[in-house]
Amino acid sequence: MRPNKPSTSQPPGAMVTPADNGLRPRIDATAGDDADSVRILIVDDDPALRRTFPHALARPGRLFDECGSIGEAIGRLEKQRYALILLDYRLPDANGLALLDWLSDHQRDEAVIIISGEDAIDAAIGALRGGADDYVRKPYHVAQLQRAVDGALHKGTLERANKLMSQRLKDSERLHRYLVESSPDMIFTLDGSGRFTYINPRIKALLGYDRSALVKRPFTTLVMPEDLDRIDTLLSQPSSLPGESFHVELRLRSRRDGGGEGGSVTVSLTGIPMVTQENDRRVIGLYGVARDISERKRAEEIISFQAYHDQLTHLPNRVLFKDRLELAIAQAQRRTGALAVMFIDIDRFKLVNDTFGHAEGDLLLRAIASRLSATLRRGDTLARLGGDEFTVLLPDINQPEDAEVIARKVLDALATPVRLSQGEFRATVSVGIALFPRDGTTAEDLTRHADAAMYQVKRSGKNAFRFFDPELNTRHRDRIALENDLRGAVARGELDLHYQPQVSLATRGIVGLEALLRWNHPGLGAIPPATFIQVAEEVGLISEISNWVLETACAQLARWQAEGVGAPRVSINLSACDFQRGDVVGRIRACLDRHGVAPSCLEVEITEGLMMDDTADIAAKVRALREAGISVAIDDFGTGYSALAYLQRFPVSTLKIDRSFVRDLEGPMTNPIISAITGIARGFDLDLVAEGVENLEQADALRALGCEVMQGYLFARPAPAGEVPGWLRQPERLFLGAGSADLQAAPA
Repeated sequence: MRPNKPSTSQPPGAMVTPADNGLRPRIDATAGDDADSVRILIVDDDPALRRTFPHALARPGRLFDECGSIGEAIGRLEKQRYALILLDYRLPDANGLALLDWLSDHQRDEAVIIISGEDAIDAAIGALRGGADDYVRKPYHVAQLQRAVDGALHKGTLERANKLMSQRLKDSERLHRYLVESSPDMIFTLDGSGRFTYINPRIKALLGYDRSALVKRPFTTLVMPEDLDRIDTLLSQPSSLPGESFHVELRLRSRRDGGGEGGSVTVSLTGIPMVTQENDRRVIGLYGVARDISERKRAEEIISFQAYHDQLTHLPNRVLFKDRLELAIAQAQRRTGALAVMFIDIDRFKLVNDTFGHAEGDLLLRAIASRLSATLRRGDTLARLGGDEFTVLLPDINQPEDAEVIARKVLDALATPVRLSQGEFRATVSVGIALFPRDGTTAEDLTRHADAAMYQVKRSGKNAFRFFDPELNTRHRDRIALENDLRGAVARGELDLHYQPQVSLATRGIVGLEALLRWNHPGLGAIPPATFIQVAEEVGLISEISNWVLETACAQLARWQAEGVGAPRVSINLSACDFQRGDVVGRIRACLDRHGVAPSCLEVEITEGLMMDDTADIAAKVRALREAGISVAIDDFGTGYSALAYLQRFPVSTLKIDRSFVRDLEGPMTNPIISAITGIARGFDLDLVAEGVENLEQADALRALGCEVMQGYLFARPAPAGEVPGWLRQPERLFLGAGSADLQAAPA
């Protein structure tokens, strides 16, 4: 039973009588036995008082049952045991002494506190003689009752603990001989001269000797000659150091492998001096335990290997590599030397796992580990950090070119395809190199900087090596800071939409508006989407941002309509991730319905790369958007090596000529790609928009090539939503700065 915590109920001076009322704690009368619970039975014919007790005596872990007569109490006791009974002296069917007699007859150990209004001392004496633990007279203070209950429960706890300890002692004595006789260890005692006085039966299985043949013989007769001096010294210690044990590993003679005398078994021996109980504490012998540690030694070797090596390739793991790197750094600092750390990552490793399975991936890892090991010098360390990542420690590097030579060897070693069970695979790796002390003076810095250099190789095309550049670290820190700031940009209201008009030269009017996302960073100012959209896609924030763009654009359309501004169709850009995850069509339609905007007022721009994924699911989503009346435009058309087959599968409505084709326009025949795109648009009956028109020459050339709808700085820069009504009311202002009579002329 747990010790009771201090009370937090009524103050000690408060009186409790049957008339007191209060909040009654929940009583779980049906709860089962619980090692952490204390169950108390309240026996009193006054219901009000029964309700008062749980309130006054409530403690964590206490459970209360209640009844109003001796008969009911006996009925409960026959089904349940209690730690304590609070028993009224006078009850309708008998006095409390009857219940004490019942408890005594049934050998029950419940503690009992008699609560009585009797003034006569005989009542108290009779109750205590009958077995009650305490006697409390009414009326009483809460503190008095609490102390009585706490004392009775504490006494019961001590009694049960004492009973348990006594039982355990008996069990221990009963089991002692069995444990010694059946022990898997060799247990023995020696007298003061080092001779056996007792040996357990384990000696036969461990060493092959009969224990009767060893009694009264010196322990040293079992010790191999190489260990005799050591054990003699230890056996002589107890006489000068009584009470101190010793531990030693030594070899004992063994006859268990054929009966000869040549064998030995390595054991771990623990010796404990046996001393007298007198004041002089003399050593009279030795208690010893010898354990065969052959299996343990083998297990330790396996555990040690597993703790410091990769199980697949048997190369050193991260822990061992760090240990060796730190040691190499310390040695290089003493000699004022240099070293290099290489971080190697297998290119396209996920493709092998996804295509051929993880068993083939493991085979590839082992093959690459073998080839990498063959390229390194004798003192180098190759380790596998996990997955498809390896690190190399190159100590004693005299100049960066030494590390470069090894990096080239690593790349050349993988030039030959790796033969897998499913076929051949040409593996390549990306290698980052960090030099000590130039790129860092700690193991963590060198590994991190080599990793950063490797990551830059990945971004630059893979299958190469690169030395760490401090600018890489700066860019990585900037990238992490950008990620952290971006995570709360929507919640902090830092995003904004600017709008840029799409004008028709034929009608000299605005035919559309493109909603362009801006991030108003509190420290960096306005950040264009090209800087942070890729980050949002990589960290999983793009869906939240896309939802914000959709909601904001639709809400703005609804406001313009309510203000009587005849806004044309608004284009929004969605990421490929939006189409690859979730129901993008349902989200768009729900948003339009929520704001009361017609589907024809919205256009969704997708990238050409999304079309090149060529999945049936994406094509179906594009088709569903078109069927819902929502226009779909292909942004940056012509940059993704488009094929006409994509346009047949994806029912888009608009092509947008990328600004990279518009930038270098000098005449109507100087860009065959734009000519081809205009032809494709006419052939598929698609709308055509040219982006990035910044000067008159570009506009004239585009118009000559058959493109009438344009978007760019020549007409207007992206601006907040507040500028749009002015454009829509006076669209001719957009053509005044064009500087061409042809562009400013009224349509035919």
